[in-house]
Amino acid sequence: MFRNSAEADVHGAWERFVRGEDDVYGVRPEVAISWQRSRDQYRVDPFLSEVPNAVSQVTHSLDQDVVFAELGFCAAAMAQEVADAGGVVTIADANGRVLSAWGDKTTRSIATAGGLAPWFCWSESAVGTNSMGTALTAHRAVMIKQSEHWCQAFHDWSCGAIAVRDLVSRAPLAVLNISSWRKDLPLSAKRWLEKSAAHTQNSLRKRAQDSGGELLAAYAQARGKSNSPLVAVDTAGSVVIADDTASVMLGVPANMPAVDPVVRWTPQLPTLIHAARYATKRSTSDPGWTGSTQIFTPLADQPSPIGIRPVFLHSYLIGHLISFGVSDGEQFPRTETGTVTPGKARRIVALREENRMVLLGTAEVAVAESDGNQVWLHTDQGRLPAALSGLDKLENDLADTGGFLRVHRQYLVNLSRVREVERRDKGELLLVMDDPDNTLIPVSRRNTPAVRRALNI
Repeated sequence: MFRNSAEADVHGAWERFVRGEDDVYGVRPEVAISWQRSRDQYRVDPFLSEVPNAVSQVTHSLDQDVVFAELGFCAAAMAQEVADAGGVVTIADANGRVLSAWGDKTTRSIATAGGLAPWFCWSESAVGTNSMGTALTAHRAVMIKQSEHWCQAFHDWSCGAIAVRDLVSRAPLAVLNISSWRKDLPLSAKRWLEKSAAHTQNSLRKRAQDSGGELLAAYAQARGKSNSPLVAVDTAGSVVIADDTASVMLGVPANMPAVDPVVRWTPQLPTLIHAARYATKRSTSDPGWTGSTQIFTPLADQPSPIGIRPVFLHSYLIGHLISFGVSDGEQFPRTETGTVTPGKARRIVALREENRMVLLGTAEVAVAESDGNQVWLHTDQGRLPAALSGLDKLENDLADTGGFLRVHRQYLVNLSRVREVERRDKGELLLVMDDPDNTLIPVSRRNTPAVRRALNI
């Protein structure tokens, strides 16, 4: 049944994991993490025999339609080569709904019988670990081979996929997939997926730059009509331009345009990012919407009102103008300004010896520390590497749990695990954590007011 010992190891780990054990010896970390989501978060039946039908009516954005067309062109150009190799190519939307399929006639017939065909749903939440669904959660090409699939019914398949993402929000727009039945994928498959995605994203980049230019024009017009501190942000809350006063509050350069989405500034106020993203949701469904809320800034001990006005280009939302000291528009619900309910259940996945996952409750993690793209967790079990890359990603994942606060560009702390606060001569703060090592965490000057408020000191 298995061509080598590595495949046998993976299948053995799959059998143990579906029984409820956490031993993932021989399994790649990205696959093991996906298994954990499939079993513990989505509770997908590993012996599922039928792929569910997709939601029949899904509205797609203009960017998604552009991506579908670009990927369709790439897939059609590759179809004969894939067919000659006995494979199939599929395109799915951001919900995992398959839209189109090309390739070998015999393999397509087998794929259709198994649900690898248009109008079936391949999200992780629907069928567990698979190349399309798992690629929608990743920022790179994902290759899933045989027993790495969560559902046993797909263990005869080897697949690879890559998601094309919005350059502003980084949300997936579509996913391109190639699959082979009872054989390995061609060695060129991953490279072709990456090349196709890069080609498609180039089209999106030009559109995003044009949107950035329009935001600058809207900012300049508003700047001439008001003296209130003003910032223009994109739909994800990244700063395109901020005036002198707003830039100080946000911790970004003043009057320095960032039209290109890959070089825009990240404001050092998480609540403003939350507010911008909530405004994106509201104004997408209601183009006439304007809103207001209150957020804390480093310049005041009391929350400051902000007003948000969406900016559209040809009926397409491109960002928001945010004015400080203004309270016009619909008041935000309190939970949408970054105020969250502490204690929401969440697991943080760490790795031990690369072959075993450690599923940690949030209370077990005192500090998350970045070292480049690697994140280290200071836990009751010692210092462990996090399964995911990037402290920003972890901070975003924990945003709705409450209790975690970014106190420094390198440190995210669990406020309930702070044992002591040490004041230095020049007013700097140093946090002493209650982990086994009593880890010392510096607080940056920019984050000191937020830490004082959070700890009531």
